Amino acid sequence: MRARFTEELKTAMKAGDKARVGAIRLIAAALKDRDIEARGQGKEVSNDDILAMLQKMIKSRQESVEIYDKAGRAELADAERAEIAVIQTFLPAQMSDADVAAAIDAAIAETGAASIKDMGKVVGALKAKYSGRMDFGKASAAVKAKLGA
Repeated sequence: MRARFTEELKTAMKAGDKARVGAIRLIAAALKDRDIEARGQGKEVSNDDILAMLQKMIKSRQESVEIYDKAGRAELADAERAEIAVIQTFLPAQMSDADVAAAIDAAIAETGAASIKDMGKVVGALKAKYSGRMDFGKASAAVKAKLGA
């Protein structure tokens, strides 16, 4: 993934796409921060960690878009949307709602979850298998609804 960031940055710079260059540089800076933090703990940043970081960046920008829209700052909201679009190009294709529901059912069966107390096991199993391809905020709510029912 790191090589892809570098290649995409070079391509965007050659094309003169300032918005894309800026967004990729933000990704690179966040990744560098993660590397420094991980090195301090004697670890390495994996591709799953990078995917989680990208999802967190998207979530943060989506929250900013809501705030800017409420405040009537359309130009700032549009800039955040543009960054979201660039970041999403680095994520694998997101699963459909039907696929997410099927994955949740499979994870519940696989972990033997029977009650809301087992929610952590189910979400952990989902994160291990579907990192970067699923919105775990929505998935957690769906798991809670299935186990709580």
